[in-house]
Amino acid sequence: MRAAGSQAASRRRADTGPRLRRRLAITRLALLFAFLGLAARAAHLSVFEERGGALGDVQLGSVLTLAPERGGIFDRGGSELALAVDAPSVYAIPASLEDPAAAAQKLARALGTGRNRIAKRLHGRRSFVFLARWVSPEKAARVEALGLRGVGILTEQRRSYPTGPLAAHLVGFSNIDGDGVRGIEQAENSWLRGTPRRLPVERDGTGQLLVDQGKEHWGTAGGDVTLTLDVAMQAEAMAALDDALERSGARAGVVVSLDPRTGDLLALAEAPSFDPNRFRKLRFPDTRSRAFLDAIEPGSTFKAFLMAAALEHRTVTPEDRIDCEQGSFRVPGKTITDHRPHGLLSPGDILRVSSNIGAVKIAFALGPETHVEMLRRFGFGAPTGSGFPDESSGLLRSIPHKRPVDHATLAFGQGTGATPVQVAAATAVLANEGLWLRPRLVAARRAPGKSWRPTPVASGRRVLAPETARTILGMLEGVTGSQGTGRRAGLRGLRVAGKTGTAQKWDAETGRYAENRFVAWFTGIVPVDAPRLVIVVALDEPKRPLHTGGGSAAPVFARVAAAHLARLGVVTEPEAAPRASLPETMTAQVPSPEPQATGATSGRPAPKSVPQVMRLLDRVLLPDLRGLTVDQVRTVTAKADLSVQISGKGLAVAQDPPPGTVIRNRAPVSVRFEPGANSI
Repeated sequence: MRAAGSQAASRRRADTGPRLRRRLAITRLALLFAFLGLAARAAHLSVFEERGGALGDVQLGSVLTLAPERGGIFDRGGSELALAVDAPSVYAIPASLEDPAAAAQKLARALGTGRNRIAKRLHGRRSFVFLARWVSPEKAARVEALGLRGVGILTEQRRSYPTGPLAAHLVGFSNIDGDGVRGIEQAENSWLRGTPRRLPVERDGTGQLLVDQGKEHWGTAGGDVTLTLDVAMQAEAMAALDDALERSGARAGVVVSLDPRTGDLLALAEAPSFDPNRFRKLRFPDTRSRAFLDAIEPGSTFKAFLMAAALEHRTVTPEDRIDCEQGSFRVPGKTITDHRPHGLLSPGDILRVSSNIGAVKIAFALGPETHVEMLRRFGFGAPTGSGFPDESSGLLRSIPHKRPVDHATLAFGQGTGATPVQVAAATAVLANEGLWLRPRLVAARRAPGKSWRPTPVASGRRVLAPETARTILGMLEGVTGSQGTGRRAGLRGLRVAGKTGTAQKWDAETGRYAENRFVAWFTGIVPVDAPRLVIVVALDEPKRPLHTGGGSAAPVFARVAAAHLARLGVVTEPEAAPRASLPETMTAQVPSPEPQATGATSGRPAPKSVPQVMRLLDRVLLPDLRGLTVDQVRTVTAKADLSVQISGKGLAVAQDPPPGTVIRNRAPVSVRFEPGANSI
């Protein structure tokens, strides 16, 4: 019997062991979620709410500390992206209130909020407490009219973002206590912030506590920052990106525009965007910058850097021919396929048709160690050093497990990760004769009362010989030709180099790559003979048939490049590419944007259609009015709520301010007309 009982007990212990472990695991998981919930709530409070501990126990003789006047953020042309404005806040000293319940009722009506909310903030406190921060002047006036003892108005500084969502991910925002928590606001926080304001707490003639604003010590204002960003280029990139998302059904997207000669970031468009003026109503994860923080599989864009490495190490020459096995090539652990079968292809043709098999064979010839080392020299696997907060390193294994299949997939950008900014900086190596430059976000800084001090352009790091970079540019020019996968990136009259990419997304649930979820890429350089722009486009999950880099991302490049080149004084437009029997097709054409320029604002332009007006909250991005009739100019300026001053007759030949300037609503615009203006 004892033996039988012992065996039964052993069975029970054996049975309960797994159950106990499951229960313990569930308990641990529940505790983990509870901890994460508390951590998330704490993070939300630290970002979006005031620090109650710093303001909640102010007694007689204490000093109330408030955020100082924060410095401004400007684009490269001086347009305001972030500035400090006065904002009234309502406070109370509960110990001085004669009837807290009655005061709560009156204050709730004046502020348009619930009585219980006000009563809760007053309950159990004797010292200083904010009742409402950053209220409208009308609400502040209603509170003052109540004449409540122990209730007052403080003038605080709050942040205003005149361009709203336009460059929100790059500019970022600061919280209610004046600390930058995203983007440039966070990166330059110590420069922008200044020193705090201090207000003494004293008694008035009746013995009541009050905040004596007459004895305020203002501290010092923060410094100003000018970005490399061009707000007009940013607006064009955002408009093109928004249209692309609507047309392709993509869930999100990024456009990066870079000057390869300096590393200056000229535009950084991300959609969906957010309005930093309403940061307290946002989910903090929704404000992260995908361009700097998200490591995305780059797909076939990586073939350009592989080919550059192979040419640099003389693994291949432009004249070589690689057998692409008619579209199917077996490596240990995987069969590599091409979209269409190909036989012998040159390195340039491998890029033009984006052959996976050709890329894998070249990667094997180069060797995994050399391949990975060259990718690191291109800047992958490490932050770019741009200064953007928490910038991602991407994902690049030191040696891909020494398995052929891992090296094979690396050749066409699978099993690795890069941010759009990393891809832009690497592409700029090809445009800058083999030199890698750190992306530059801040063009200049200015201390209060001082002059602007430019930030230096970083010295370049040699990655490729100049002749290698020029050779690759020539090959990538074939990608945008009539028989290339990127033919819809072409521009009339200009040589364009680029590379498409269509990266399958990994499905964590199934543990394999999804069949119908892609990231569509295009990275391009223009003009090839004297590169001025590197533009990278990444669209997240565009829908078939526009799921490819050539189908959805390349046309965005063409539209943005045409607009940005016009801004730089080079006029062109997207080229309607002929249909070809290649895998990447697109049925919808992207409309050509109206060219804009910032240089000379006079000349004899041809008559043109009425341009669209882009509104930026209380401001307007001034369109190019040249070439319009008097009636057309009146129509445009009326829609933009601008005051127009007209001189002369005929067609507009000059305007002040120039096209692309961000101006306030109802601001004056002067336009000069001349009769008989002809096409140029």
